[in-house]
Amino acid sequence: MKSGLLRFAFFEGNKLVITINGFQKKTQKTPKSEIDKAKKIRIEYESEK
Repeated sequence: MKSGLLRFAFFEGNKLVITINGFQKKTQKTPKSEIDKAKKIRIEYESEK
């Protein structure tokens, strides 16, 4: 594995913690594309409940 920290996007849903995305963070700032991806996946999850 290359250097960098792993980051996971998640949210609390009732009694569950839903992990929706994971990526290797290589810089100080989280890429906007990863934030947008996590938001999109959460919206999709919420709409399918």
